[in-house]
Amino acid sequence: MRFIHLADVHLGAIPDKGCAWSSKRQEEIWETFRKIIEGIRKNPVDMLLIAGDLFHRQPLLRELKEVNYLFSTIPDTRVYLIAGNHDYIRKDSRYRDFQWSENVLFFRSESVRCVKDPLLDVYIYGFSYRHREIRENVLEGLQPDEGEGMHILLAHGGDDTHVPLDVKALSAAGFDYIALGHIHKPDILLKNRAAFSGAPEPLDHTETGPHGYIEGKTVNGRLKISFVPAAMRSYETITLLLDEESTQGSLEEELKDRILKNGADNLYQVLLEGTRSPDLMLIPEKLRMLGNVLDVTDHSRPAYDLEVLRRQYHGTLAGDYLDYFADRDLSPVEEKALYYGIQALLG
Repeated sequence: MRFIHLADVHLGAIPDKGCAWSSKRQEEIWETFRKIIEGIRKNPVDMLLIAGDLFHRQPLLRELKEVNYLFSTIPDTRVYLIAGNHDYIRKDSRYRDFQWSENVLFFRSESVRCVKDPLLDVYIYGFSYRHREIRENVLEGLQPDEGEGMHILLAHGGDDTHVPLDVKALSAAGFDYIALGHIHKPDILLKNRAAFSGAPEPLDHTETGPHGYIEGKTVNGRLKISFVPAAMRSYETITLLLDEESTQGSLEEELKDRILKNGADNLYQVLLEGTRSPDLMLIPEKLRMLGNVLDVTDHSRPAYDLEVLRRQYHGTLAGDYLDYFADRDLSPVEEKALYYGIQALLG
């Protein structure tokens, strides 16, 4: 028996809205989903488990039809689907009366329901959100029904406002696998027993690292799960370390080389660290133009000898300013203010 555990696809999302690549990213989310379905068509699995937030918001009818068509192209795979907090089943939701393909089972109730797979000795448990939030642990005390075979729980949540979870208790209750959604970074909580699959595509700069889905299969009667990368791009951080010899041009060349090495299609946060020459005037906008750069954050500081400057400018406005900051334990904001002020006062 083989299955794919997928969650948080967020079809319809527009990552990095306003950036030059945002509309392309919107389509790439769809394309990655299509590729996963295409992979199932070429190498069939018994079940596709989708643990909520297939859509980023209420699905449009045409979007449901498109997804349903894709599901219909894998008729030998049984699709088990729940709604999460983003695509919850509100009163006017298209989910309510949509007719799915014969191989799709959509859990519409907010209370847990159990179904037995018609071809396998597998019992699937699931529930959908009918509200934006579910603050109570609706899974507390849940136990598998009687019946020989594998018992799989499909759930979406894991924080205070979205179904607080006790995964160890659920596993101890007898569930063979707990397929989770809501957390966008993949995380295997219990080896071969419970996992967040994560989002197939990262949706913002906080979602660094690999993204994809979980594949499960029984080997000699025991379940084995593994993470499968699927994302077309990743968010990465590049740190440029400045010194007193750094120039705008040298930084631009180093950033271009790093982006080329790490992948031109990836999306970058750039951090500037170290000490720079006081007369170097950085132009962050020119760094942003060198690739898919979301932001440039300058943590560097000019290489001033503050004690020498205090003596040199004693009795002047600049000297009084330096005296104000002397012998203080500066916060990061105060430190920035100190150096910005010095630069302004010294012209």
